[in-house]
Amino acid sequence: MAHLNLDKLRAARVQTDPYSYVIVPGFLNADSVARINATYPNIEKGGSYPVESLDNTMAIKEVIDELDTPEFEAVIEEKFEVALDGRPKMYSLRGYTRAKDGSIHTDSKDKIITVLLYLNENWQQPGGRLRILRDGTNVDNFAAEVPPDNGTLLVFKRSDTSWHGHHPFDGPRRSLQMNWMTSDSSKGFHAIRHKISAAVKKITAG
Repeated sequence: MAHLNLDKLRAARVQTDPYSYVIVPGFLNADSVARINATYPNIEKGGSYPVESLDNTMAIKEVIDELDTPEFEAVIEEKFEVALDGRPKMYSLRGYTRAKDGSIHTDSKDKIITVLLYLNENWQQPGGRLRILRDGTNVDNFAAEVPPDNGTLLVFKRSDTSWHGHHPFDGPRRSLQMNWMTSDSSKGFHAIRHKISAAVKKITAG
């Protein structure tokens, strides 16, 4: 079963105010979102988790495999006018957002492109809705707001002004993040940090 709707992504317009981003509602269809949630790993703590240990029976693993294809990369290259061939990719999962999460940031300089895929169903909460921000201080000064649900895709080109964040939310909030990185060493640093963090959380939860 194909999960990604690449035609929707191709047809979507890249916005350039205040920086380059594209939002694609329904990038995953309802059946895909339901399958993903039915087999999603049980993440009950905040923070990012590595994907290397995912079971092949989990539908989110199929989504990652499709994101890892040359076809998806080619669309992103064309959309954002950036060369990604040979650049390392990093994936991480989230399943729970803490009240302290969502603070305004731009992403680290070793990230070229950030891809966020939202996996919740029919998000009703006022908090936890990612905003494309016009500055680094005011979460209400935004150009667009992205409800984290129903297979919505957000892709943006990282820059010193790629501010984003959201109002607080504490509770389950599922998403997949993918980044093209500047180098293998930067990918390795983030991957190790995520693994250590996940291991600590697992011990604490046990």
